[in-house]
Amino acid sequence: MTAPVLAAEKINSYYGQSHILRGVDFHVMPRETVSLLGRNGMGKTTLLRSLVGLVKPRSGRVFLHGADITGSRPSFAARAGLAFIPEDRGIFPNLTVIENLTFAARPGRGARVGWTLERIYSLFPRLAERRSHWGNELSGGEQKMLSIGRALMTNPDLILLDEATEGLAPKVRDEIWATLRQIAATGIASIVVDKNLDDLLALAERHVVMAKGEIVFDGTAQALKADAALIHRHLGV
Repeated sequence: MTAPVLAAEKINSYYGQSHILRGVDFHVMPRETVSLLGRNGMGKTTLLRSLVGLVKPRSGRVFLHGADITGSRPSFAARAGLAFIPEDRGIFPNLTVIENLTFAARPGRGARVGWTLERIYSLFPRLAERRSHWGNELSGGEQKMLSIGRALMTNPDLILLDEATEGLAPKVRDEIWATLRQIAATGIASIVVDKNLDDLLALAERHVVMAKGEIVFDGTAQALKADAALIHRHLGV
């Protein structure tokens, strides 16, 4: 039986005294795209941050390729194959596009180098056009492209993308969704957080809905679409 690329068991995470994640079990299989859904404040971002080590769970375990990485530094998770793209994109404003990309470049596990600068420029021609521009000179959509490109330059096994298209113009959103489909086709696993249910249903094989720090649904697009009451209650659609 194939093992998950990433798994969390009974994760409890806090911010100070606030209990955010409550016994969360979560996993992603190799090559799988999983959507993470829920209203604001339900724990989605905290789960991503707990998986990559930015938040240390108070209890529970996180496993990457079967190895326990609970409490490890984010840099360790990154070297082990995780790439986290935060909602604020996290690019370096005082570096150029090409510097942002090459700064992150490294082989993946097994010295795999599937993603190069040329391949990123092929995926995002706009970044090639603006390769010499500073990070803070880019539009919001271009910054999102750059953050995705920088993550790919680490040759990851799994990408965690928080608020994939939040605040972007419709044309740019369409471009991002098309890009995510291309990434999935290469075999990289993904966890994608976004509010656009229809786009997530079209992209992901499996959908996870969170409410008040707990998982209230984990299943296929067909099963989620069939549960109108759950969609109305937890997603407001």
